[in-house]
Amino acid sequence: MRQCIGCREMKNKKEMIRVIRSADEKIELDVTGKKNGRGAYLCFSRDCLEKAVKNHGLERSLKAAIPEEVYDSLIKELETIEK
Repeated sequence: MRQCIGCREMKNKKEMIRVIRSADEKIELDVTGKKNGRGAYLCFSRDCLEKAVKNHGLERSLKAAIPEEVYDSLIKELETIEK
């Protein structure tokens, strides 16, 4: 079980998107859920992403500044999942 950084609900990790900060400080989506690095989880919901952006949940969980490209890729990923 993992906690969503947007809605703060506990869910199975297969029901969530993982965002990681790798050892070389690169922030990226982890679609496999098995890449090395510090991870944060989000529900497959645009509302949860908006909450995480608003309350700086990703920055706090990954302990790093999050570039806009990461938020853009998360939005695109959620749009493909919701279709």
